[in-house]
Amino acid sequence: MSRSISPARIGMLAFAAVLVIMPFYLEAFWLQLGLFVFAAAIAAIGLTLLLGQAGMLSLGHAFFVAVGAYGYAYFASDPHPAGTDHLGLGLPPPVAALMAVAVAGVAGLLFSPIAARLRGIYLGVASLGLVFLGLHVLVNAERLTGGVNGRDVPGFTLPGFSFEEDPGHTLYVLGVPFHREERLWYLALAVAVAGLLYYRSVVRGRPGRALRAIRDHEVAAAAMGVNVATYKARAFVIGSMYAGAGGVLLALAFRRMVPETFGVALSIEYLAMVVIGGLGSAGGAAFGALFVTSLPAVLERYAAQVPGVAPSGSSGIMPAIAARFAYGAAIVLILLFEPGGAAALARRLLRSPARASPQAAVVMDADQALSRSSH
Repeated sequence: MSRSISPARIGMLAFAAVLVIMPFYLEAFWLQLGLFVFAAAIAAIGLTLLLGQAGMLSLGHAFFVAVGAYGYAYFASDPHPAGTDHLGLGLPPPVAALMAVAVAGVAGLLFSPIAARLRGIYLGVASLGLVFLGLHVLVNAERLTGGVNGRDVPGFTLPGFSFEEDPGHTLYVLGVPFHREERLWYLALAVAVAGLLYYRSVVRGRPGRALRAIRDHEVAAAAMGVNVATYKARAFVIGSMYAGAGGVLLALAFRRMVPETFGVALSIEYLAMVVIGGLGSAGGAAFGALFVTSLPAVLERYAAQVPGVAPSGSSGIMPAIAARFAYGAAIVLILLFEPGGAAALARRLLRSPARASPQAAVVMDADQALSRSSH
């Protein structure tokens, strides 16, 4: 008996194919924006694991993103780059990236005893203190971070292949010139796919069931034999490592980092991403990252065509402010009409045709069932 492929699975495969061919058709602006979206999506998946699966409110996500970003710059930079007194270890970029993610995980591990003891708004306020601590370090540890002026980010290379452009040689793939943005696109896509697959393996297995039990009723979970402190600590470490990986990609996309990038506003944006996308859904977190990250840049690019939005240098509502109004309004509407976010709305739309069709008695997609059980 043949087994039908669910519409959700077909949609995922089609979307993956579109992501693979995009660098052949998009201009540099959209590719650069896509790199920022990938970086935000990876970090947002870590936050949706904490908040959606474990019920742990973290407002310090920007701190761990900064650890990953500056950690990569430190590990990959040569000692005392020309013209600066910045510190560096000169490690190969792949090793530096892994080290930066590991350091972000260690930072999460150091904070995990506090995260395991606090809940709700108390954990949110305590984690927010990490952001202020991180900003103080980024501004004052000038040899490590470059201070308020920031520091450059070394390019990423693999043995025999560089993701940076060679001024004397242009790489062509199927007749299309592949510059820095095209090359980094596939690196970011590979990291995002790996992060998504690992997330699914975690939440589908015993750790995911334990985290959801803790989220729904911590005392009952402990009574059933779940080691609450251990699982909450593990969740915080994994979420921090996701943030560190997003920070590495963010650093590569920016090429130069400054402390003000990693302030409280960035943590709030990550929270907006997971609420808009749907708590506990990795796909929803990715959609929220796309919405929150791309909206300011798109409004800036097309400000002249959007009523009420003023281009830079003119009077009126600036694109960045208009974008914050937009995703703030989106959060309010979602909480009022669809608390499950974009992920729940997508599941509803996919189920509607299925109920109307006599051939709809196929097994529900595992990701849909998992996401539904998390709400």
